[in-house]
Amino acid sequence: MEIGGILAGLGYWNGLEIKILWVDEKYRNKGIGTQILKHVEKIAKDKGAEISMLDTFDFQAEDFYLKNGYEPIGEIKDFPKGYRRVYFSKKLT
Repeated sequence: MEIGGILAGLGYWNGLEIKILWVDEKYRNKGIGTQILKHVEKIAKDKGAEISMLDTFDFQAEDFYLKNGYEPIGEIKDFPKGYRRVYFSKKLT
């Protein structure tokens, strides 16, 4: 059984790009997502990354990333209709 996981990697100019971070609903709000996020941030820092970036929707994980030190840097309003796609970054240094 999968509890959670992440799809991320170092991209251009050695920035951490997070594509997907997922935790099964039964295991949410137990700190697992934060543990996964901190772990991948540490690996990226150890490899020289100075910034992390990602996007999410306001109905998904916006509050989670705000709690973990990410800053909103832009958004697309009404995408999908009635919602926002939010872009975040975080300095890793």
